[in-house]
Amino acid sequence: MLPIRAIEAGETVKIIKISGKDETKRHLNELGIIEGDRATIVQNNNGNLILHVKGGRIAIDEKLAMRIKVDPERREE
Repeated sequence: MLPIRAIEAGETVKIIKISGKDETKRHLNELGIIEGDRATIVQNNNGNLILHVKGGRIAIDEKLAMRIKVDPERREE
């Protein structure tokens, strides 16, 4: 698994795991970032990301991006 921050802009990936404290997981879930769902990286600026999930765009910093793990073999074109 890789942190989502390692994925380049334009790629769509399946979110495999969200790590961290319960409040961190809950916060990401409230933003629409949920294990098993897909996200497209709109922009990756040194680990600070803009993601497209569930029809909307979400900006997250590098610290939160490190909590989101994706499996590189589950990347989708």
